[in-house]
Amino acid sequence: MKAALALAATLLALPAIAQDQEGWVPARSAHLQALDKVTARITVLDAPVGQEARFGTLSIRVAACNARPPDEVPDAAAFMEIADSRAARGAAVVFRGWMFANAPGVNMLEHPVYDIRVLECR
Repeated sequence: MKAALALAATLLALPAIAQDQEGWVPARSAHLQALDKVTARITVLDAPVGQEARFGTLSIRVAACNARPPDEVPDAAAFMEIADSRAARGAAVVFRGWMFANAPGVNMLEHPVYDIRVLECR
């Protein structure tokens, strides 16, 4: 758990580091895989940075999406805020943080009906 928190804290600075020697390149949209666990429906969403995408009762806002350059090992990290229209008034935001394409289990949406995963940043 400590390693995941340290990784998340380090990557919170990605937008500032993105053009630095770290090798992250900012992208304009995130490609997300959305799963409805009840119907087993899988949908690939294109979520532009700064705009809202919807899946079921979820509204997904990607604040930043960063990818590795083509000459490096493919990876992507997206900072997202996900709200559920069916959540209680005070708990509308069900996820806020970084999700990683190569490590989806590090920081993931915990929702009884839906699953969201980052595929890539473009």
